[in-house]
Amino acid sequence: MADEIKKETKGKKKTGLYVIGAALAVLVLGYYILSLVNPDASNWAGAVAPFLIIGGYVTIAVGILIGWDE
Repeated sequence: MADEIKKETKGKKKTGLYVIGAALAVLVLGYYILSLVNPDASNWAGAVAPFLIIGGYVTIAVGILIGWDE
């Protein structure tokens, strides 16, 4: 029985790590797109980058909660 609990715990932590890894990839993409914004932020990158960056940080929080063990 204790082995089953340990396997479930490891699976939860691994899923959380995958979510955090995907969130970090979204953050990197968001900051890269942010570098493409023109000074007055009137192009497509000015509209997309903030959503990617904020979404990346929110997804990191979700990944932490998914990996939380209690």
